[in-house]
Amino acid sequence: MSDVAEGVPGAGAEDGAKLVGIVLVSHSAAVAASVAELATGLAGGGATVPVAPAGGDGDGGLGTSSELVSAAAAAVDRGAGVAVLTDLGSAVLTVKALLAEGDELPPDTRLVDAPFVEGAVAAVVTASAGADLAAVEAAAADAYTYRKV
Repeated sequence: MSDVAEGVPGAGAEDGAKLVGIVLVSHSAAVAASVAELATGLAGGGATVPVAPAGGDGDGGLGTSSELVSAAAAAVDRGAGVAVLTDLGSAVLTVKALLAEGDELPPDTRLVDAPFVEGAVAAVVTASAGADLAAVEAAAADAYTYRKV
């Protein structure tokens, strides 16, 4: 994994390529950061996809923060759209509220309906291949079909 600004795994795209950015919103900063690390680590040798965790309430506790989500989305926006994956209910509500406000998130930001861990891995792997936002969203959503037995 490459070194990145502000300690965010994958936060900087190599050579300024237009890649889909990924934001991982969790109620826990540690969970968001760990899933970001896992997803970028499993993406392998593709382009370094901009990925940012947005976890916790902003004061170090459990919860969600619209400010953290907005900052993470701005940090990963490279002009190809931003896919936002969430863990639980109020994280979804936080992102929906930001999308409804219209100017709090970069253009072409989408809330992706996908399982948090598997969807994040699928999204980052797909984005690292240079896929567009629709393909990244579809890959993440398809993670619902992954069977473990």
